Amino acid sequence: MTENETKNAARSANPASVATLTAHKIKVLLIDDQAIVGAAVKRMLEPETDIVFQFCQDPTQAIPTAARFEPTVILQDLIMPDIDGLTLVKFFRVHPQLKDVPLIVLSSKEEAETKADAFALGANDYMVKLPDRIELIARIRYHSQGYINLLQRNEAFAALLASRQALAAELAQAADYVVSLMPAPLSEGTITTAWRFFPSAQLGGDSFGYHWIDENMFAMYLLDVCGHGVGSALLSVSAFNAIRSQTLPNTDFRVPRQVLAALNDAFPMEHNNNLYFTIWYGVFDRRTRELRFASGGHPPAFLISREGILARLITANLFIGGLPESVYQGGSATAPPGAHLYIFSDGVYEVERPEGGMWSMDELGTYLLQNRLEKNEDIDALYRKMQTYHGQDVLEDDFSMLAIQFT
Repeated sequence: MTENETKNAARSANPASVATLTAHKIKVLLIDDQAIVGAAVKRMLEPETDIVFQFCQDPTQAIPTAARFEPTVILQDLIMPDIDGLTLVKFFRVHPQLKDVPLIVLSSKEEAETKADAFALGANDYMVKLPDRIELIARIRYHSQGYINLLQRNEAFAALLASRQALAAELAQAADYVVSLMPAPLSEGTITTAWRFFPSAQLGGDSFGYHWIDENMFAMYLLDVCGHGVGSALLSVSAFNAIRSQTLPNTDFRVPRQVLAALNDAFPMEHNNNLYFTIWYGVFDRRTRELRFASGGHPPAFLISREGILARLITANLFIGGLPESVYQGGSATAPPGAHLYIFSDGVYEVERPEGGMWSMDELGTYLLQNRLEKNEDIDALYRKMQTYHGQDVLEDDFSMLAIQFT
């Protein structure tokens, strides 16, 4: 592994360690079969303490020597035994490590045709040897600085790419953590569930869950924090845990409007970086089959009976965190045997085509009437439909769908 490869590997392993770009030295490699030319150029460069010089007299060793030395500029004679100088220029320009190194061709003649051939093959400059010392050093510094700028630009891009990959990995871990908090699907009993959470390209603020409050009361909820990123996800998890653990003070979690009011008091925008969230929260009483609910700025839940009648369950409440001491109202409905309840985020239906036009909530309702989502695989089919509609594998917002069947 070369010196540069070693440095780049270290940076990729720990992108946070990249504080400054590498200060590359000016390194000159002279390829010429005449020892007298090598000695002359060496004398010219000796006073320049910041320039490292190496001489290669055997042109057949030019490529491996350059690969080891890693020059910032190459001086190369055109007339040499064993190999033609223009051919060597071609070899340099196809070598993956050396193809961008500036190449100054040295010739004993000032010939326009030879210059044209050298430039056509990829040479960067042309000088008649032996050139004046001041001019030679000026050209070495000029070409070396351009190449060093290229190396540093590549380093910056590599560091940025490594940083973005590390961030993407961390966001994926965060999304996995959010999923790990969600309850396992219920496949037996008076209530069965299915759900899917597909995060968008950026970490979002969706979370949802359900649990038995007591032996008869079943709570279900889905919340969606505005925006994307770590801040939204943290607020979402905090609110989710407050509901799941039932730790909101002076709150009867069997009364949805009380839950929303308590959340509004616990998570004001001004204390959460101006972030707010929407929520749908419901409680099903399996003795009476009453479904009490309250929503705050959230899309309605769809309740579909066995006969195919669709009801939209929504209350006209403000989102959570907007205004202190907001009054929240609740609603109720009857969930007959065999009914399905669908709770979802707006990322399920606010899906835009590349050429414009958005899937609507009405279209989602029609789809659910025609396709009952009883298993995770059913929700997968809806997600694939949205991927096709959007024309991309990843949607612009989190796709969160919770399906509950009252058996």
